[in-house]
Amino acid sequence: MPAYTKAHAASGIKEKLPELECWPNQYAGYEITIAIDEFTSVCPRTGLPDFGTITIRYLPRKWCVELKALKFYINGFRNVGIFQENAVNRILRDFVKAVKPVWVVVTGEFNVRGGMKTIVEARYPARRKGDRL
Repeated sequence: MPAYTKAHAASGIKEKLPELECWPNQYAGYEITIAIDEFTSVCPRTGLPDFGTITIRYLPRKWCVELKALKFYINGFRNVGIFQENAVNRILRDFVKAVKPVWVVVTGEFNVRGGMKTIVEARYPARRKGDRL
């Protein structure tokens, strides 16, 4: 198998995906958690499928994500070659850009492959140096 390349690492980061849409939030001070059990993408190096659950937990400001648009967006990853870590960070980046939440945590819990389970968590705003887990 060929070595990992910069192209593998950057794969999927700029791939065109369906747009995330929002609707105006009517309330303040509540959290929303969305669990997406059927996330799929493709490993950019091996071409093998990755399966997992994406969980998005956020505190809305002026906007809430529209769930059907989120479903189409997530399904857009189905044939995209992207590493699991990059997929979670890409979802975070696109979510923050569209929804502009007070804060958001995106967690990807990927199915076991080769005896290893991967859980990736990305957050906005990012933790600062010295923040406790």
